[in-house]
Amino acid sequence: MMDNEVWRWVWTGLALFMGLGEIVTAGFFLLPFAIGAGLAAIAAWTGLSDIVQWLLFFVGTGLSFLYVRRFMRAQDEDGGLVVGPGRYVGMEALVLQTIDTGANTGLIRVEAEEWRAVTDGEPIEEGRRVQVVDLRGTRLVVREVH
Repeated sequence: MMDNEVWRWVWTGLALFMGLGEIVTAGFFLLPFAIGAGLAAIAAWTGLSDIVQWLLFFVGTGLSFLYVRRFMRAQDEDGGLVVGPGRYVGMEALVLQTIDTGANTGLIRVEAEEWRAVTDGEPIEEGRRVQVVDLRGTRLVVREVH
């Protein structure tokens, strides 16, 4: 068994490391670990036993995972704030370069940004208006507006 003084710094360091890691990564994956380690650090600093510290780490991490998962699912179901290129679905755009999926060409301007585009139908000529219907990888899927 390690001395409680060591556990204080191990848990505190782990909580800080995971918290900083969460800031630079996406998806809220490290946040539950940071919360669990933070709870264990509080237990260590208050002098609770190693067993209690580990129990708080595992329970805190598990409950945090459940809450974050529930929060993310609710946000997805509510149609929360759409970020990234998915926000362009449903918008109209101008074709800047002929969209020909077979030739792997196609460029559109939607709002003030230019995006590579593909279509599931016939090629769409430059200067036409299109509607963004989906996102496929890093390209916007469009169909011509008649």
